[in-house]
Amino acid sequence: MKRQFSFIIACLLFVSVLLPGSALASGNETDVDAILSGMTLEQKVGQMMAVAFRVWKVVPTEEEATVENVERQEPEAVSVTELNQQIRDCLAKYQFGSVILFAENCRDAEQTLRLVQDMQAANQAGGGIPMLVSIDQEGGSVARLGFGTSGPGNMALTATGDPENAAAMAAVYGEELKLLGIHADYAPVLDVNNNPNNPVIGVRSFSDDPETVSKYGTAFVRGLHDAGVISTLKHFPGHGNTSTDSHTGLPLIDGTYEALKAVELVPFQAAIDAGADMVMTAHIQYPQIETETYTSKSTGEEIFLPATMSRTVLTDILRVDMGFEGVIVTDALEMAAISANFTDEDMILLPIHAGVDMLMLPMMYDTVSFQRMQDMTDLAVQLVREGKISEERIDESVRRILTLKQKYGLLEQKDFTVTEEMVNAAVSGVGSEENRQIAWEIAEKGLTLVKNESSAFPISLKPGEKTLILFADSCASRAGYGELATQMLEEKQALPEGAQIVVTKSTRENEDLCVLAALGADHVILVHRVYAAACLDPSTEDGFSSATFDKIIDALHAKGKTAIVVSCQLPYDAARFPEADAMLLTYGSSVMRAVPPADGAGSAYVPNLAAAICACFGQGEANGKLPVKIPEINENYQITDQILYQ
Repeated sequence: MKRQFSFIIACLLFVSVLLPGSALASGNETDVDAILSGMTLEQKVGQMMAVAFRVWKVVPTEEEATVENVERQEPEAVSVTELNQQIRDCLAKYQFGSVILFAENCRDAEQTLRLVQDMQAANQAGGGIPMLVSIDQEGGSVARLGFGTSGPGNMALTATGDPENAAAMAAVYGEELKLLGIHADYAPVLDVNNNPNNPVIGVRSFSDDPETVSKYGTAFVRGLHDAGVISTLKHFPGHGNTSTDSHTGLPLIDGTYEALKAVELVPFQAAIDAGADMVMTAHIQYPQIETETYTSKSTGEEIFLPATMSRTVLTDILRVDMGFEGVIVTDALEMAAISANFTDEDMILLPIHAGVDMLMLPMMYDTVSFQRMQDMTDLAVQLVREGKISEERIDESVRRILTLKQKYGLLEQKDFTVTEEMVNAAVSGVGSEENRQIAWEIAEKGLTLVKNESSAFPISLKPGEKTLILFADSCASRAGYGELATQMLEEKQALPEGAQIVVTKSTRENEDLCVLAALGADHVILVHRVYAAACLDPSTEDGFSSATFDKIIDALHAKGKTAIVVSCQLPYDAARFPEADAMLLTYGSSVMRAVPPADGAGSAYVPNLAAAICACFGQGEANGKLPVKIPEINENYQITDQILYQ
């Protein structure tokens, strides 16, 4: 009832700001133009910068880097959980339009709230317009709040079979972000995962079907908006059909505009029609759509302008053809796809000419990159003064940014004092037991049992029996989930008297010991993780544990025993172990080297894997539906075009 009441109040507040006579409605287009007309060029350019202050590490300048300095101990890197004077001065001087938070900034709820408000106050001290505070809180493997609620992730949401679960999960994220003073979530991911070899999207995608992505993506947008938080569609026009990660390289999709409209653009159009306010660009080449080339500064080779820098993609397609009128923000410009190929000047010039409104510069890891972020902002001002960018073009973007801030009440906010009431609300609301229970129940609904022979699932555990839970090397950092699940089963009194659960990890050195341990157990659960296609191949460093699993399954069958394989990330390992008696898909997990405290305070975790292990012991159902097609794997452990499960 408490949750329903708070949700109703939030909705009423959200609606009230859209009605005539409200504080927000009193600010109209004329007001935005009035603010814009009173801004200096430096202030306008500042609005177009989305920056981050992740780590503070003092690095000597070239002049300071004498032999004596070089021989000194490596300077300490400190996560920015509170502001130092240099950052305060920077915020007051540049009056940035947006600041992005990362995990390094977020230690706990009170600290994060105070940091956010302190950033706003520092910006206000220079006379700035309140900043749009943003964060990547997709859920699943991408969740920056280590103390908040980490939901099951997008692919797991789709596996539940009900888009309302996506809306409910997004509403939880939105409510928690709002309590911390965060306005925008860089979510949802609307990439269609139509390439199983994609190294960066995977379970961050809702599905390999564009209509399904549309349904769950728009529901996610609705959940954020119901909580009064801005949604950001990414990565436009689609990052799902790549085999290269734009963090480390420059992907290329050789598809036509017609092909793009038939698949990749479908979810984006649906979410734009549903009222999404922001779109994030993809650093991807589309040579059949954007034919203009650029000489890479690193290789000297001709490359095609990526979507982030393509006027064809961002203006002709996104603005004109798709009717998007909101704010376009780049993905991080420090990613190798951009920084390795383009000069600093063109990293600013080309996106703005293409139609970008905000340039993301989350590049601060030390004092050198801190200075470079400021230099990049100064360079943007210089490019306008030199006539390389028109001030009219700058005004277009700043007007959109101010309009967005007006819509969400930022222009009226002047006081950033942290009250005891705000602290109590953040501490009690972010990562609350109620929210975590919602995430757990949704994760359970997404568990998908694609195979179950010999009644292997769930385990029928008898008193005194031993169960081995063996984690592949690729998910050794997840072994804590085995201990967490054991703890949960004990709390539920779900283990018979004398029953024992042993959790261990597979390594290159202990294969024989793992086989012996499996043979010595009454029941065996093998936890496998595919984060790249190489994890399927036993000859690779990523996949050697799969060979151990093969041997264990064969050895168990020879003794008349069964094995359950639990997939804890990409579901394509469902085809890797055809001899497994049961195959359970979770669609995600996160690092857990130590079990969180019994009350879960201050420690978020993705619930999928713990829920799956509990389900293996009969505590929970596994009625999820496949959100993607599972292709067959050939004798060389490569993904084929033949479909095994769908």
